[in-house]
Amino acid sequence: MGIFERFKNKQVSRIELVTEQGNGFYAWNGKIYQSDIVRACLRPKVKAIGKLTAKHIRESMQKDGTRRLEINPEPYIRFLLEEPNLYMTGQLLQEKLAIQLCLNNNAFALIIRDENGYPQDIYPILASGCEAIYNRDGELFLKFYFRNGKTFTFRYADIIHLRQDYNENDIFGDPLGPALAPLMEIVSTTDQGIVKAIKNSSVIRWLLKFTTSVRPEDIDKQTAKFASSFLDVSNGTGVAGVDTKADAVQISPNDYVPNAAQMDRTTRRIHELFNTNSKIVDSSRGEAEWSAYFDSEVEPVSLQLRGEYTRKIFSRKERAHGNKIIFEASAWDGASTQTKLALVAMVDRGALTPNEWRSAFNLAPVPGGDEPIRRLDTVPTTGE
Repeated sequence: MGIFERFKNKQVSRIELVTEQGNGFYAWNGKIYQSDIVRACLRPKVKAIGKLTAKHIRESMQKDGTRRLEINPEPYIRFLLEEPNLYMTGQLLQEKLAIQLCLNNNAFALIIRDENGYPQDIYPILASGCEAIYNRDGELFLKFYFRNGKTFTFRYADIIHLRQDYNENDIFGDPLGPALAPLMEIVSTTDQGIVKAIKNSSVIRWLLKFTTSVRPEDIDKQTAKFASSFLDVSNGTGVAGVDTKADAVQISPNDYVPNAAQMDRTTRRIHELFNTNSKIVDSSRGEAEWSAYFDSEVEPVSLQLRGEYTRKIFSRKERAHGNKIIFEASAWDGASTQTKLALVAMVDRGALTPNEWRSAFNLAPVPGGDEPIRRLDTVPTTGE
């Protein structure tokens, strides 16, 4: 019995994903990522998620009651996180998943395992649709539909699945399209109206109205003569005239300007839908704005990545022995240079090592920089 035959008459739920196909002028047709407004909204979040550093942590308790912490103890896991497949690094995989998560409220990646069940590759899945299927034993499978007409089915245990707006469906996050569609229609209509107005305003600037009956070929001749003598600024005189047979009437251009306030309100609504604002989009935000944005948008995704990577890469036995995947972010990414310089007080007191302080400036570590240092006037106190 084939794997697809076992899925007959089983519970199925389906979602449609946003897909990109072709290039050209953006108009609302489901191609959300071709909108400059949407892409600008996504870029700060996507870049921040790509900057998260994935690490394999093994935490265990020793017989003497102390805790032992190992960072990247298994080379194959470290290589998997740094280079998940032949085509991308871990940073690019995280960015790709982040884009799909923002567009579809769902993102998928397939874990390829070797003959012993150990993960060796992670590939993102870009599909046009997905179905959740249960077999007779209650195990969950995902069936993906691709743009080339092919379908593939994988065990859910081998799928890293990120979700947002996880509400009505048991498996998938609710799609973003219905909430975004009305706003994108306004933007698309306004953009196309501006383009048409500009084209129409540059077609005809002058109209010759002939007061007597003139043959068509004479109309063309007189029009060409008028254009060459009056509209040619190189004629040297700056003066041109027409006889009584025709009146020259200047056509005012159609200076169409959209309602700026309405456009700003629509753009702001799109920003709010993606939980961002203009300062985040144009990189003019301060430390407080970035901290708030990071806490609300980036950190929840890092926790999802942590949970999905940990439970899909490691077995329950391995997790029981303290194995987990974490995604770290530098606390000083959004800090100003002044704030970073002020951290020297923490280095003087041994709260930060010199190399940790250097990492805030994206500087390479130095020999001996992992040892905490302390000023002589900040020695530990005793109870005596």
